Amino acid sequence: MAIEVRIPTILRSYTGGAKVVEGAGDTLSDLLTDLDSRHAGLKARLVTDAGVLHRFVNVYVNDEDVRFLGALDAKLSDGDSVTVLPAVAGGAFGFAAAAAISQHRAATAALSQHRATAASVAARRAAVAPR
Repeated sequence: MAIEVRIPTILRSYTGGAKVVEGAGDTLSDLLTDLDSRHAGLKARLVTDAGVLHRFVNVYVNDEDVRFLGALDAKLSDGDSVTVLPAVAGGAFGFAAAAAISQHRAATAALSQHRATAASVAARRAAVAPR
């Protein structure tokens, strides 16, 4: 099953500069998984860790917004055309901002864990220290 996928400029670094790539899948999710096997990292730019499309990405199947077709469960057929577009308000900054926010959250979680561990160690030392 050949499905044509149009890639926006901001994501062409994942496709070796290709504006259009082909993939296969019965659903949009399957297609993105197939594309990611050939263009590593592409799916992560389109789908959140929670398994939904990023809010700053618009995806169309035959010019129909996938939000009204079942999102990642949207059914695909041989010969369909899928277009990926960054949201106008977010644009390229939206992708960069989402990556930065994700990294910030991970760093904040790691710092919180480190602080909790340090506090626990300090409490144990204080409990066994001679008075």
